[in-house]
Amino acid sequence: MPLEFGELVGWAISLLGIFTTLVFGLVKLLLAQFEKRLGERFAAQDEARKAASKHWEESFAKVLERQEKDAQALQQLERSFLKFQAELPIHYVRREDWVRGQSVIEAKLDGLALKFENIILKGGRNEP
Repeated sequence: MPLEFGELVGWAISLLGIFTTLVFGLVKLLLAQFEKRLGERFAAQDEARKAASKHWEESFAKVLERQEKDAQALQQLERSFLKFQAELPIHYVRREDWVRGQSVIEAKLDGLALKFENIILKGGRNEP
């Protein structure tokens, strides 16, 4: 049974339609897979970005905390230095003042030694 030209064209069109449908289905399937993979990659990148953002936020928080501690330590050091400056005149004598005071003390000791010497000399004269 030979097929007529119309039937052959019909079969050819049907086969072409089936082939086109298969190719279209495969392309659609490939595009769906591609879109799925892109979605996964974007989700993974988003998670990585969130993790990195969290890491940087924690790092910045630590830096700010350390900076706050350093500021407090500096403030404490400044208070200690101001207290030291306030107490310095009480605990410290300048060299010139010390030399002057020492000279006065030595002069008084010399005066006492002279008086003792005079007393001893007078005491020695009165005995004979």
